[in-house]
Amino acid sequence: MHEVVTLQFGQQANYIGTHYWNTQESYFTYSGEEEFPVNHDISFRPGIGADGAETYTPRTLIYDLKGAFGTLRRENALYQLEQQEHPPSQGPWSGSTIPLQLSPIPPSPYQQALDRGVDPPTLTTDTVRFWSDYNHIFYHPRSIVQLNEYELNSSLMPFEQWQKGEELFANLDREHDLLDRDLRPCLEECDQLQGIQVLAGIDDAWGGFASKYLERIGDELGKGCRWVFGLQDAQRSARERQALQLANVAQSILVIDPSASMHIPLASTPSSLPPYVSLDGSSKWHTSALAAAAMETVTLPTRLRGDQPSRATFDALESTLNGDGMRRIAACTLSIKDPMSLEESSQPNGHSDSRMTNGHLHEDEYEDEEPDDNLAVDLFPQLVPSNTLINRNRTPSRPHTFSKISSLRGPWKTTTQLQTAHTRLHDRFSATDPRISLHQSSLLFPNLSSYPTIFRFPSRPSKLAVDASLSTSTAIAERVRGLEGFARRIVGVEDREALCDGLAALADEYEEGWMSGDESEDD
Repeated sequence: MHEVVTLQFGQQANYIGTHYWNTQESYFTYSGEEEFPVNHDISFRPGIGADGAETYTPRTLIYDLKGAFGTLRRENALYQLEQQEHPPSQGPWSGSTIPLQLSPIPPSPYQQALDRGVDPPTLTTDTVRFWSDYNHIFYHPRSIVQLNEYELNSSLMPFEQWQKGEELFANLDREHDLLDRDLRPCLEECDQLQGIQVLAGIDDAWGGFASKYLERIGDELGKGCRWVFGLQDAQRSARERQALQLANVAQSILVIDPSASMHIPLASTPSSLPPYVSLDGSSKWHTSALAAAAMETVTLPTRLRGDQPSRATFDALESTLNGDGMRRIAACTLSIKDPMSLEESSQPNGHSDSRMTNGHLHEDEYEDEEPDDNLAVDLFPQLVPSNTLINRNRTPSRPHTFSKISSLRGPWKTTTQLQTAHTRLHDRFSATDPRISLHQSSLLFPNLSSYPTIFRFPSRPSKLAVDASLSTSTAIAERVRGLEGFARRIVGVEDREALCDGLAALADEYEEGWMSGDESEDD
């Protein structure tokens, strides 16, 4: 069945994860409706509710701090436990007791409307207080894992230092064996695990927690497809906090690399945005929406039914991106359009055919068909401020792309364009060694009521055309070397050498074996 298990660590991850699961829920079809191309069994598990009824819940584990879940309860309407009216035992104490209980968080009007089955009101940045405020999904009680050792936004014990997350995982794993308690039941429900996808912050303590969690997975399960979407808050902050975040990013980039088969860093707010995107940088509901669209689209081929031409497994996508097994960090870009504008420009008769959906292209053949760069959103974090990057003696040359995969939703390419590219490939290259893989599907991205209005199209289309790409290139080396140079100035002496040497070795993987035509042999 090729199931996929999702792990979510922290606030940034759970804002994106909520958008992701709301999108998966929108794909469901019911009796009498045409079957959707998405295979729901890959991401959802069957079960039995408290009343004996069949349930269908996500294959996910959601980790967050005390106070971070908002109104989301561990036991929901599907798994509501019978509360017995027995007073708690007072033990040997015979005196009176005064129970202390915090006032419950009132549900948002949006959640109240969903519970009543009526059309929900329009969400705003003011009404979204927690990621659970726009959640559509019922989760299995085992999926909700609250870590009570730290509290959300605490000033006394902030969960910000990378080492705090590492220590928390070590303590909890020693006491409970987290993999046995939380992850193993999810894995045992899978017939043939395709991979594990991880959403985790990498600029705070969640980077340390997720890194150690992934190390344990590797120790227990050995090799496998583990795609990590490392999330970085790109908002401006005080200098001390920014230095701490960058030190956390450096640690996360280095420690996650050997445990992840692919690592896709994502910035909450890209350094530049095209005119059609309008974000409120102070709202996680807004900033997580772009990353969610990218993450959901690049992984879409892994969730399609077997009869879909554009279906692909994590392993197949990984083979294209990281054939040699050493370039595990990939950059993500995203372009979004109103599908009506694509249909009008695709062919004279206004129609496009997506049957030829999985061609492999060489970089030179693909460049002429790239979307306009002015429409693309670069989600790869800057890692360090641009004014701190180390100046090179030579003028930077055009980045060389080693590999690239693109997942297109909507009529971005016509049948003629796809067939021409496929023919060129067969004429010049072996199909067993593709440099670029293209997957085009007619399944558009749903623009749900829970999704913020961040796109300035003439009207709010109900569905969006999305082009999301992952690539490995020499540009990644430049970003990692900039992070290495910054780490040499902010990291303590005891950790500096190992950290910086490790980052330098990572950057070398995106330079070795390639020499730009603009560089002379003397260099």
